[in-house]
Amino acid sequence: MKKILTLLLLVLLTSLSVAKEAAPMAEDEAVEKRMVAISDEMRCLVCQNESLSGSHAELAQDLRREIRTMIKAGKTDQEIKDFMVNRYGDFVLYRPPMKATTYLLWFGPFLLLIMAIGALFNYLRRRGKGLVDAALTPEEQKRAEALLKEAGR
Repeated sequence: MKKILTLLLLVLLTSLSVAKEAAPMAEDEAVEKRMVAISDEMRCLVCQNESLSGSHAELAQDLRREIRTMIKAGKTDQEIKDFMVNRYGDFVLYRPPMKATTYLLWFGPFLLLIMAIGALFNYLRRRGKGLVDAALTPEEQKRAEALLKEAGR
């Protein structure tokens, strides 16, 4: 029993020595809330399917740090977004603005859907023309009738 207690104590002390103190979110809670609100509207450039605030990528951490710095420097939300767009393009925004360079981004999925429906319709139409009812030869007709009579017994 003494050995088990000693082993448990050793494991506990080892885990305590490895544990780190949790890093504070931010010195100023208002800055942190504003940073999260801004970064929620931006896409992580590494993950691309995550928001900047939810990503664990190193680049995302750097960009959040940059946003915090700009907030502390007194920049407005729009100035911060403009800075990010100038640096990384409209792709960084989850809701890019409607302009000539983003039309494909906005309307591309609908165009692909319309093209897919058109291709399917065209395929089905051509397939329907290719199907022809093949008439049975007299020999095949007799064989089919014989099979039907056998199945009817």
